[in-house]
Amino acid sequence: MDRLFACNRVSGEIWNNCLAIAGEHHKETGKWISKTELQRAIKRKFPLHSQSIQAVAHKYLEAREGARQAQAKGYPTRYPYKKKMNFVTKWAKDGFQVGTDGKIELSMGVWKGKRQKPIVVSVKEIPQGKIKEIELVWDNGLYLAISYEKEEDNKVEELTKRLKCWKSQIEENPKLAREEGVVALIIKTEDALERARARALAREEKAKGDSGQVRPVKLGAIDMGEIHAIAAVEEAGEGIIITGRQLRSNKRLRNKKYKEIAKKQARAKKGSRRWKKLQRAKRKINSKIDAQQTDILHKISRQFVDWAEENRLTTVVVGDVEGVQRNTSAKNKSNPKKKRRSRKVSQKLSQWSFGVLLTYLAYKLAYAGIELIKFPEEYTSQTCPVCNRRKKVSGRVYRCHCGYSQHRDIHGALNILAKYKHGKICDTGIKIGNTKYLRPIAMAVESSRRPEPGLWESGHRHSSVPQIVGSAKGS
Repeated sequence: MDRLFACNRVSGEIWNNCLAIAGEHHKETGKWISKTELQRAIKRKFPLHSQSIQAVAHKYLEAREGARQAQAKGYPTRYPYKKKMNFVTKWAKDGFQVGTDGKIELSMGVWKGKRQKPIVVSVKEIPQGKIKEIELVWDNGLYLAISYEKEEDNKVEELTKRLKCWKSQIEENPKLAREEGVVALIIKTEDALERARARALAREEKAKGDSGQVRPVKLGAIDMGEIHAIAAVEEAGEGIIITGRQLRSNKRLRNKKYKEIAKKQARAKKGSRRWKKLQRAKRKINSKIDAQQTDILHKISRQFVDWAEENRLTTVVVGDVEGVQRNTSAKNKSNPKKKRRSRKVSQKLSQWSFGVLLTYLAYKLAYAGIELIKFPEEYTSQTCPVCNRRKKVSGRVYRCHCGYSQHRDIHGALNILAKYKHGKICDTGIKIGNTKYLRPIAMAVESSRRPEPGLWESGHRHSSVPQIVGSAKGS
C-alpha cells in the first residue's frame, strides 16, 4: 500500500516538474514547449515506468491545450499553474500484466540501471475484455480504474443461451416461476437480449452505409434540462422524457450538508484536529454524491440510447446549452439592465452537469452507430412554431395565444428538430402520440431463490444484466 501511495506522490513531482520546465522554456524562447521536448526533458528522471511518466506529461499538455481553447472562446481561463502533492498514476498497455488468478502486476520500470520490483495487486474481478489502461485514483481511498473494451460479438448468443437454461429450470421446477426475483431477472435478461439484437442490427446497418449503401436517415432531437435531464422526440412522433429530479435532490442534500459543516468549521481553528475531521466529512459527502451522480447520469444516457435504438434513429441533434452555467454570480454583470437570477437559480445552473451527460451520450450513441450533433438552441424554448411569437413560460406546459400547446420540454425538442431540418423554427406537422416518462432508478429485486448459481455466475459477471439481487449500478 505504501508503494501505491508513493506512485501518486512521484506523479505529483512529475507534474510539478512539467510546470517548471514548460515555464522556463517559455521564458527563454517565447514559445510553448512541444510534446517531444517535454518527454525528453523528464525521461528517466523518476522511479516510475516510462509510459507512466509520459502519461503525466500528456495530461499537462491536454490541460494547456484546453485552457488555450477556452481563452480563444473568451473565457477567463488560466493555463496550468498549480503544484500538486499527488497526481493520478497511469499504466498503459506495456506497463502491466494481468494474471489468471485475479492478480495484476504494475511495472515500475528501470531506475538507476536496475529494474524495480513490480507492484502486485489482487482484485476481486478482472473485466472480460481487452484492458487498455489502468489508473491509480484516490476517492476516500485508493482505487484501480480499469479501462477495457467489452467483448460484445457473442452477446446475443450468450444471452439466448442463458435464457434457455433458466426456462429449462422453470420447466423442471414450476415453483420457480412464482418467485418474484426469478421472473424479474428473466424479464431484464429478455430486455437486454432485445437491446443486444438492436445494437447488432445497428452495427450491420452502419457497416452497409460505410460500404456505400444508402442508409435511411431518421432524425431525433434532444432538449436538455435541469429538471428533466432529457426530453427527446423523433420524426415518427415518439417522445421520451427522462427526469433528473433525483439528481437535483442529491445535490440539494449536499449543499445543506456543506452548510452545516461550514458553520462548524467556522468555530474551529483551521488545521486543528476538529477542523480536519470536518474536512474529511466534507470529502466523504462529496465522494458519495459524485458516485450517485455518475450512476444516475449513466442510467439516463443508457435509457435514452435504448429508446433511440428501438426507434432506429441514425442521427440525434442535441441543443447546445454551453454557457448557461457561466457568469452565475450576481456581481460584475456585463449588462447591468439584465434581470439577475436569484442565488438558488444560479446555484442550480452552476451545478448542472450537462457536460458529463453529453459525454456519456456521445460514446454510447457512437457505439450504437448513431451520430450525435450539437446544434444552437437559441429561443427554441420560447418560440411558438405556429405563429413564431416568443413567450417565456413559467409552468411545465407551453401555451400560446394562437391555441398551440405542448409540454415545455417536448416543445423545445420539436423546435430544435425543426431548426436543424428546415433552418428555422416552424411547424413540422409532427404529432407526438406516445411519450415515455422514465426515472433513472434500477428495479429492486428481493427474493430468497434464484436459478442455480452455476448457470449465471460463471462467465457472465460483466454482462449488461445485473447478476446481484438488488439495485444495479450504472451501465
